[in-house]
Amino acid sequence: MSPAAPRRSWLTVRAMDVVTSAAALSLLSGCVGLLGLLFRLRQRSRMKAHLQDAVVVITGATSGLGRECAKVFHAVGAKLVLCGRNREALEQLAKELAASPASEVRTHAPSTVTFDLADPGATVAAAAEILRCFGHVDVLINNAGVSFRGAVLDTPVDVDRRVMETNYFGPVALTKALLPSMVQRQRGHVVAVSSVQGKISVPFRSAYAASKHATQAFCDCLRAELEQHGVAVTVLSPGYIRTNLSLNAIAADGSRYGVMDETTARGRLPADVARDVLAAVGGKQQDVVLAGLVPAVAIYLRTLAPGLFFRLMASRARKEQKPKDA
Repeated sequence: MSPAAPRRSWLTVRAMDVVTSAAALSLLSGCVGLLGLLFRLRQRSRMKAHLQDAVVVITGATSGLGRECAKVFHAVGAKLVLCGRNREALEQLAKELAASPASEVRTHAPSTVTFDLADPGATVAAAAEILRCFGHVDVLINNAGVSFRGAVLDTPVDVDRRVMETNYFGPVALTKALLPSMVQRQRGHVVAVSSVQGKISVPFRSAYAASKHATQAFCDCLRAELEQHGVAVTVLSPGYIRTNLSLNAIAADGSRYGVMDETTARGRLPADVARDVLAAVGGKQQDVVLAGLVPAVAIYLRTLAPGLFFRLMASRARKEQKPKDA
């Protein structure tokens, strides 16, 4: 036998080992992928079963993320109570959902309740009307909100109060009005659509960020206190979403901001975020950040390297201020 023969034989064995290992890894990868798919399907099935026939209240339901949430929760068979300030828009949305193509589950005609979260006197009456729709509430999604654009130095306290009434005091009042019925039934779910700015603050968003920080703190306390009563609490913190939030934001002088920010225009589609909201609510997740890598890193940076975070925010403030001074 020539000296090259053993070498060829060894190479053949090694090649077979590589091929066998690759095949094994491919098979293992396929099995893991299949198991992952089966797990997701099981979770989705459980989520749909959890929300089928559940009474879900959505505030700010007529536009943006609220409207898309109404669509996805309706499609899984939830009994919706749509809330907002515009009665005609609410009724039109309810008609659209009722007339939507049949899904794989039994759907229900939505109910509507018209009121303004910023009006403290309207909340108790609205809560009573909400309870009359289906007799109880399983899930309350506090989605309604208003944004803010302006410098702290230019903003009177009355404007801060307006933002806080809509984003914090209104949802808190509605939550407190509906909580006794949840505690009595020993079941329920309170969901707050907050923002990444409830965890970090961005220059020229002071009133908005403050309202979302307050929401985060309130919900953290609420979650701890209600665990013994079987009531879940979820805080969702989206990044930029492609809605009219910046257009309808309150400016420092109290007027409508009326500008579509570039960051908002490049944000995620509301329908995509709504599906994430559905998954988080269906899975009863406690605290979920629905944002990209940069906001997620910023949240950790604020905690782990605050000095660096503060310098970056100060630099951003200087850059955003220059066009206004010019």
